Amino acid sequence: MTTTLLPGPLVDDTWLAAHLDDPRLVVLDATALLPSPREDGDYRSASGREAWVERHLPGSRHADLAGDLSDHEAPYHFAVPTPEALAAALARLGVGEGSEVVSYDSGGGIWAARLWWMLRAIGVPVAVLDGGLEAWESAGRPLASGDDTDPAPAVPSVTPVVRPDLWSGIEDVAAISRGERPGTLVCALPTGGYDGSAPTRYSRRGHIPASRSLPGRGLLDESGRVLPAEELAARVGAVLGTDDSPVVLYCGGGISAAGAALALTLLGRTDVSVYDGSLEEWSKDPARPMELGS
Repeated sequence: MTTTLLPGPLVDDTWLAAHLDDPRLVVLDATALLPSPREDGDYRSASGREAWVERHLPGSRHADLAGDLSDHEAPYHFAVPTPEALAAALARLGVGEGSEVVSYDSGGGIWAARLWWMLRAIGVPVAVLDGGLEAWESAGRPLASGDDTDPAPAVPSVTPVVRPDLWSGIEDVAAISRGERPGTLVCALPTGGYDGSAPTRYSRRGHIPASRSLPGRGLLDESGRVLPAEELAARVGAVLGTDDSPVVLYCGGGISAAGAALALTLLGRTDVSVYDGSLEEWSKDPARPMELGS
């Protein structure tokens, strides 16, 4: 029986520094760019590769969630690829059978969590670096720059062990919203995105009816690390009870929702899925209701 290298869904900079040279470990920078909308419908996104070239963890590679690691045939951005396409993209990054991954970013942790959720959904052992690049740098650990990481070794693609329970589709969400199926919808957008008081990059403001507000960034401390367990449990418990199951998380595009999914997983919940299309998909259809206010 193979011993798993990773201690859990979250690792700190001390653990990563001690294991950075382990040949089983692949470190991926998942940073992408998604600026705040200036007005409704102002959708701008881009690869975070240039930020990775500027400064990154030694030996890391950039996992392009806006490029190879999304399905560009889908009707919304950052769509999860098919398991086979994702496995092939990971192989090009040096992630193959027997690999374990630490995901990090320089954008507050949500991109790292998104990659973590995607890899988890096909059975790849993966953890998120708590606090990301900022935590690594603030601990005085070395950074690299330039596009001089050694080429990814040729590796056999992982055989996806698919977990369809980690994703929910638009009809699943609609049925829960209408009360026709058990479950609790949770919006991980900031409060202004949930109640419609802030501009949205999507087609319409507001939230899916019957959903609750649990901002993903509110589950992190000021340094971008996940809140201590007791504080995290209190923050989540104010919104979700143990009987509120299963939980379907959404946001604008399934990114902040993945950050909230990480927090719930750390609290021991196993009844969580992410609505991949989130509000970008939902709001495009005028027949899908949305609500304003809290």
